Amino acid sequence: MMIALFLWQGLGASVAFAARGSLTTSEERDLGEKFITYVKKRFDLVEDPSIVNYVNGVGQRILDHCASPPFDFQFYVVQEDVYNAFAGPGGHIFIYSGLLVAMESEDELAGILAHEIGHVVGRHISEQIEQSKKIGLATLAGVVAGVFLGGSATATSAITTGSIAAGQSLSLKYSREHEVEADQLGIRYLTDAGYDGEALIKVLEKIRQKQWFGSKEVPSYLSTHPAVEARLMYLDTWIQVHKESTQENAKAGLSEFQKTRTKLIALCVDSPTAHHMFDAVLRKDPNNALGYYGKGLVLYEEGKKDAAMEALKQALALMPLDSDILRSLGEVYFAMGDYTKAINTLKNALAFDFEDVQGRFLLGRAYMETEKLEAARRTLAEVIQDAPDYLQARYHLGETFGRLGDLPEAHYHLGLYYKKKGPRETAVFHLRRAMKLFSENEARQEEIRRLLKGLSDGENKKVQRQLRSISGQGASRRTPVIKNSQSGFPASSPTGS
Repeated sequence: MMIALFLWQGLGASVAFAARGSLTTSEERDLGEKFITYVKKRFDLVEDPSIVNYVNGVGQRILDHCASPPFDFQFYVVQEDVYNAFAGPGGHIFIYSGLLVAMESEDELAGILAHEIGHVVGRHISEQIEQSKKIGLATLAGVVAGVFLGGSATATSAITTGSIAAGQSLSLKYSREHEVEADQLGIRYLTDAGYDGEALIKVLEKIRQKQWFGSKEVPSYLSTHPAVEARLMYLDTWIQVHKESTQENAKAGLSEFQKTRTKLIALCVDSPTAHHMFDAVLRKDPNNALGYYGKGLVLYEEGKKDAAMEALKQALALMPLDSDILRSLGEVYFAMGDYTKAINTLKNALAFDFEDVQGRFLLGRAYMETEKLEAARRTLAEVIQDAPDYLQARYHLGETFGRLGDLPEAHYHLGLYYKKKGPRETAVFHLRRAMKLFSENEARQEEIRRLLKGLSDGENKKVQRQLRSISGQGASRRTPVIKNSQSGFPASSPTGS
């Protein structure tokens, strides 16, 4: 205990983040952009807007108590049953669905996020990778992703091939000093935000128990976050000293957390296990609305729409004003083809939570199916305005413009969709058609030129990487003939997503 307390106090009451030979914030921000692009292409991230927005909301609440954050933080949920969480370069913070499902409160989630925020603010990642800048940022992004997100041996091997070929290795295991500093910052942000500091101890104990529970693999979190035993001691010491303030600030936040956890179980856990979990809840409490809500979500994922509808109706009878249950019931009605009921139910859900982008997206789709195209255009455009990266909404907005006869806007939005989703050739096709049709809109034409240039630059870099790869494998030194991918385009625009 004394050693732990000494480690804690040794950092001083005020931590100074002087330059320690680390990457500059600009370099780390650039690396972070390449890193997240790499991750999105190769790993399954939860895309459910209600889950993503909830986790980001908890993270942003913590950041409100962080003076001058070095980056614009983003929070993600990796869809994998692993006890892991980590901070990537540039303020990209990840928590795995397996760890989130194992938690019991929002305070536990906040505790893990606050600790990872501490690593970013302390610039710990940039210190570790400074020595490897010579690899090149694009390759380094893949190396860092491989180290943090490796999970399986196959994924790790695939994502770090470039670094192995270059004869480089990288270790991102935090030092004991890093862990102490991240805990000191994190526990301060956590309690200032009104969360219970003891929740961080609870979730660390769960991770530690997972290690000793006979699992074949040590939890990934422990491979990069050492000295859990010492951390538990000094965190407990800090909390005991500051117990009065943490108790005054503690807020449960259980309702939103439990709904998010319920959605994750339905989305990420195999169906038999998920049913078993929710059945156990209902055996203990037959009037537990979340138990019926979870059953409804799992049944919907299984394609059992009628049974899902009945389970969600039971949940709604117990919680008649809950916007999430109403939205899920509206989604089931939509899937069943009962668009009138879907519209009415979704409108009721949005009356309680108009910020729900998923609910608005579903309402827009229901308007499309009932040929209320102007209402669909207006609704989907509002979704895109609030959530520009919601690709499904972007695609269906383009489709709606096409059905309204507004071909310039239709091609423009489909071009933006395929620019993100691929294939590249389809994006180029739609954007070129849009630029031609926007003959009298100079501002929109200039925007499309920039988009096309970005697509062209990206393709050129891809070709250059292919050439270097061929050269590195000992291929012929004769320059290969590369077919220009812009020489031909689809005869017509795609009709499905």
